[in-house]
Amino acid sequence: MSQPTAPIVHGTEDVLIALCNSVSRVLQVATQCPIQYSGMVQRITKTSLKPDIGCFVLFDGAFSGLVVINFTAAAALEVYQNYLMNMGIPKEELATLHTSDEVGNVMGELMNQILGDFTNKVSQELQTSISQSQPKMLTLNKQVLISVDTNLDRPQARRVSFFTEKNNIFYMELAMDKTEFIQLHDFTRHEVVDPDSLLRSVANGESLGSNGSAAPAPSSSDDHDDLLASLGL
Repeated sequence: MSQPTAPIVHGTEDVLIALCNSVSRVLQVATQCPIQYSGMVQRITKTSLKPDIGCFVLFDGAFSGLVVINFTAAAALEVYQNYLMNMGIPKEELATLHTSDEVGNVMGELMNQILGDFTNKVSQELQTSISQSQPKMLTLNKQVLISVDTNLDRPQARRVSFFTEKNNIFYMELAMDKTEFIQLHDFTRHEVVDPDSLLRSVANGESLGSNGSAAPAPSSSDDHDDLLASLGL
């Protein structure tokens, strides 16, 4: 007699991995430069904003938590400049100091994209929903402790190191309640359509499939078979 299959359980570490992948993917797409994260995660007891630039976002819904990303001045300027140069802005027109308002605004925008990607992943993979606050980006010269303004029964905190193309380091910290998601049955994960790919497909005159993605063009052999069929051959 076969043993019953053990249910699939997703916990805090799975949420952390999803968040790390969102940080890496969004920044790589934005800057067109590699962004990697460490294979080791650090257990911490508190989260904090640290110099030179810190950003935090609160999220709530199926579970509550806090995301903090701390950039050194070099890491923030590298990401900021690569992002805008990738958009076609000349380097000589960009800010050169991390204290510039433009740097803070751009980094806040990228943080918002990261959390948007993360909430979409949570919706697909965990079949639930969370909402996020507006990212707050601060230029700092000293450490500031920060905590989730909610009651967490079993709080957990993690820190992960990220590396830019020039080997500048920044850190992401996640604080959330210990939680588990147990998969009760199989379900279909709907692919999220990339708007940029969709626009390129429309511009190229490609037809769209049922999920909004580009459908493959009919082959010449199919056209040949249709012609023979219409002639009764």
